[in-house]
Order: sequence, then C-alpha cells, then structure tokens
Amino acid sequence: MHEVTIGFLGCGNIGNGVWRLINEMAPAIEHREKVRLRVKRMLVRNMNKARPNVPHELLTTNPDDVLGDPEISIVAEFMGGAEPANTYMQRALAAGKTVVTANKMALALNWSKLQATATASGAGLFYEASVCGGIPIIRTITTSLQANRFSRVVGIINGTTNYILSEMTSKGLDYAEALAQAQRLGLAEPDPSADVNGLDAAYKLSILSTLAFHARIPFDRIYCEGITGVAAEDIEFGRSAGYTVKLLAIAKRAGQTVEARVHPAFIPSDHPLASVSGSYNAVFLTGNAVDDLMLYGRGAGDMPTASAIVSDLINASKAQHFEQPTFLNRPIPPDDLTIDANFRSKFYVRMSVADRVGVLEALAGAFARQNVSIASMGQTKHGPGRVPLTVTTHETCESAMRAALASISEETAIVRSVIRIEELGESR
Repeated sequence: MHEVTIGFLGCGNIGNGVWRLINEMAPAIEHREKVRLRVKRMLVRNMNKARPNVPHELLTTNPDDVLGDPEISIVAEFMGGAEPANTYMQRALAAGKTVVTANKMALALNWSKLQATATASGAGLFYEASVCGGIPIIRTITTSLQANRFSRVVGIINGTTNYILSEMTSKGLDYAEALAQAQRLGLAEPDPSADVNGLDAAYKLSILSTLAFHARIPFDRIYCEGITGVAAEDIEFGRSAGYTVKLLAIAKRAGQTVEARVHPAFIPSDHPLASVSGSYNAVFLTGNAVDDLMLYGRGAGDMPTASAIVSDLINASKAQHFEQPTFLNRPIPPDDLTIDANFRSKFYVRMSVADRVGVLEALAGAFARQNVSIASMGQTKHGPGRVPLTVTTHETCESAMRAALASISEETAIVRSVIRIEELGESR
C-alpha cells in the first residue's frame, strides 16, 4: 500500500467535495488502486467558516504550512482566480511537489511558465478538473486518442450560460429572468461576468486546443463574445428556422492555420450538441482516425469536479511511487502556426429599420459592397417608425461582415443582434 500526503490550497465547495469523496471512497481506492490518500493540511482564508466534517486541526491560514512541509508531496489547488494561486503552484512545482488543480484561469494565463517549472523540477502537473468538471476530456485527448490528428474541437463548456440559454429556449424567459434564476439555484455567481461574457469558456478552450493541436493557443488570441445580447426574438427566429442557440467554443486546424473562438451560435436543432441542456457540458471532437466523437456530462459542481480531482490525485500518487513521468507534464514545443482571427461563418442579423422606401435597397447595397451575399431577408411587421428586420447571409469572412455592418447608418438601421450560424458539418 502506497500512502501519499496531500496539502490543499483552498477548501471551499470544491475542496469540501474532494475531502468528502476521498473519505467516502477510501476503502475502494485502497483496495482497487493500492493507494492511500492522506490529507495533512488545508490552506483557508477564514478558519472560522463552517466546514462540516473537516477536522479543524487540518486548517491553516499560512501557505508555508502546505508549501513548506517536506512531507507533503502533492498540492491540490482549489483557490480559483489567477493569483495567488499561480504563485503558490509555481512554488510547489519548483520544490518538486506534484500539483493537481482545477484552475482553468491560472492555467490558461500561465501555461508556459507552469509547464516549464514542472519540467525543470521533474514535478507533475495534473489538471483534468480544469475543463468540463467530471467529463474526462483532457485524458481522452492526451491518452485515449493520442494516435489522432485533430482538426476540430467544438464544445458547450460553460454550464452557466448553457443553463441560461436552455431556460430562454424552453420556457420563454428573457435573459435577465434566466440569469436571476441561475443565481438563485447557485448555477451563476453573484458577479456572473466571467461566465456570461465568454471568458470562462475561452480559458477552457485555450487549454483544450493547446492539447488537441500540440501547439500553444494563448487565451488572448481567442475571439471571445458572450450571451448578454441574445434576446427572445433571436431564439424564436432560430426555432422557426430549425436552429438552437448555444454558446460555442470552437477551435479548428487546417494545416498550419488555427482559428479559436467563443461566441453564441445557431446550430442545427438535430445536431447532438443542440440537445445538451441545462448545466450539462459536451465536447465534440474530430480526429483523422476516430472521426467524430462527443463526450457529455456534468461540467461543473462540487462532486463532478471532485471526481476528476481525486482521479488525478490517484494517478499522481502512482506516478510518484513508480517514478513515472506524468502524462500531462508535457511542454508544448514552439510551432509556426498562424492563428486566424478572420474566420468564416454564416451570419444572422436582427435590425430595427426605418419603414420607408429605399431602406432594403440601401441595406442590400451595404452588404454587396463588402461581397457579403444575403441568403434571406425578412420583415415581419409594417407601420410607422421603425420595424424589425432579420437578415441571414451565406458564408463570409468576419472582416467583411464587420465592414458591412459598420457602413450602415443609424438613419437606415440599428443593429440589435448578430449571431453566427454554424452548420457543424464535416471538418477533416
């Protein structure tokens, strides 16, 4: 029986979930895996906060009690945020301690430095829980499908926004109502900006695309747009046209060119991703050998995330005991990939236009001057003042669409919503 000593950085909801799962599953883990996980210390901000079933003597407010303890060989980080989590992980790795983390922000923003520190010291860095909670997407990409060359990663990887859009679609709620409901249920933070503005999904996409394409895809090179502009009228249009709106994380590779983006998109309602509802996550992969494959499950929550973390703790302890290199501790070599921000897509545009002669001709001209081909144009109401108009386009590049919209005067039309249409056909 191999015993490993662990220190926690943080003990909030996720840390509590990990503690519960370690204790609940200890007999099975010891019997099946021949590993005993012993938690020695937990770094917390507030020693007096109620933590049911966590022995008070394990708690400390001094990071040195975890990072400086030579008996602790694995540091499990659940603090969230970029700092001080990154600094603490760097210290642990530099000291030769294996790090297990669920922190997608710290990883996405400090990937190269964390990997370099781990490699220099020979320490392990595990982060299965950083993307999609209980879905084993990282291990799937890096081990189960390592014989593949990936051309596409498309996912619904933020549970908060998927819940909001699902409620807007199924119950007719507007954005504010759906967000308030998500907050009441604990599915959205009091400050939901990182989720609803797409940042959380972009952090995760940076990690997934880096691993899938074996090249660093920095967070700040990912186009990012949230769901705050999606309205009930847009969802109703999608329903009538056979589409469902989702916040998609999309990464594609063709040769030495990569595009990486997060934004709301209409997808065909009969595509498997369209049926992913509530706070569930799913990732759709395309590889040259495996073809198309989708992983689906709970992408957030204390216990699904704890499942991934405890799995990493078990694997990390085995790697230490048998002196095996960790499968996740692999620096991504420099690559001459081009990250293309001028990606191509179909577009849906909802406008408020003046109801007078010549307006439609002016709009058509604005699109034509940028070589944007209109697929459909629909005006559902007539009357004095402004009326709603929807336009869909054939596939065009991002820059042309932006230029066309920028050239439309407010006297002619006010753009209310722009949503890309992703057919999600073959990409190989």
